[in-house]
Amino acid sequence: MANQGASHNYSSKSYLLTFTIALLAMLAPFSIDTYLPSFTALGEEFQISLEVLQQSISLYMVGFAVTTLIYGSLSDSFGRRKVIIGALLLYVASSIGCFLAQDYSTFLLMRIGQGLSASGGMIVGRAVIRDHFEGAEARRAMSYVMLLFSLAPALAPMIGGLLQEWMGWRSVFAFLTIVGGVTTLYTLRYLPETLPLEERQPFHLQTLLKQLLGTLQHQQFLLIILTIAFSFGGMFIYIVGAPVVIFEHLALGTNDFWRLFVPMVLGLMLGSFTSGKLAHRLSSNVTILAAFGLLIFAVLLNILQAQLLTPTPYTVIAPLVIYAFGIAWMLPNLTIMSLDCFPHHRGLAASMQGFMQTLGGALAAGVIVPMVSSSNLHFAIGQTLLLSIAIILWWLVKPNRSPINLTER
Repeated sequence: MANQGASHNYSSKSYLLTFTIALLAMLAPFSIDTYLPSFTALGEEFQISLEVLQQSISLYMVGFAVTTLIYGSLSDSFGRRKVIIGALLLYVASSIGCFLAQDYSTFLLMRIGQGLSASGGMIVGRAVIRDHFEGAEARRAMSYVMLLFSLAPALAPMIGGLLQEWMGWRSVFAFLTIVGGVTTLYTLRYLPETLPLEERQPFHLQTLLKQLLGTLQHQQFLLIILTIAFSFGGMFIYIVGAPVVIFEHLALGTNDFWRLFVPMVLGLMLGSFTSGKLAHRLSSNVTILAAFGLLIFAVLLNILQAQLLTPTPYTVIAPLVIYAFGIAWMLPNLTIMSLDCFPHHRGLAASMQGFMQTLGGALAAGVIVPMVSSSNLHFAIGQTLLLSIAIILWWLVKPNRSPINLTER
């Protein structure tokens, strides 16, 4: 299937497929960012503190992380399309549950349900891209997915802020229900099955666990996915910590989340667009090294502004835009490199990569953000430490490691 999309000129079907995968991926950031402006209202509704409400992000991400380990393997066995549709239906049901919740325990349970389901389209979508495209075309497609996907963190908090202002927090989850329903209908109409019957793997839970552990024994794969997790974590602490940054450090209001998210998303989009355009001209290694250079510059600038300047939207956000640009340059290349470590189990590889990235996000939401939330400088130091770990991990990656067929192990 992969060679069907491997041409230098995108066909209309290829663009449509790329847009569909991006739409599926957008559910995850919408599920986090849309309700951030409602944190204060939710805290008052359920009579809990913002620190306790942070659980609704961290446990969402734990659920997200757990099912990333399953969806990819299920799609390797039963096909990409069926698994994605099933996950979408569960997402719609969980969103309705959040909308109807009368107490925090029910709300938290439904948030976990959203996490368990939102990962399906994102994880399996990566395998769909790699099924359909090869080489530089795969990297370009992944860049275009990220370009469209990047719109979600910009749009979500603005939509959430308006909905909160007009109709309250329940309207946010009514909106997510509608988004999930529309995405389901669109996927039913436009997503083809990209994994032929003859290429599917039998599903056995014991075999799945063995193969998941097998992916971690591939040193290059493990180092690459940890590089993704830690480098992305440097940006994610500002995403999940946005209520603290907006309300406390910048003294802004409910409708001011766009001041943080829109510039970051513009950085992501510009980086994704540039990465896609350069996919045929620069190798993955060159692109990744250039991206790390940008990320290092961004964290140094962030440390300096946090140490020397009074926090303002301009001083806090400028380094984050550069960081977002570098991340968007790097992630499509690292993602394709990780999937290519297991060409016969791309769904499984996508699952493990997504699991590590999401687990890192849950760690950021539940542990790191509370540790750094006391000041703008602590946020910048946290970002610097996460990037430093990512750089060390990438330095340990050994090029040209042979791909592995887990079935033969």
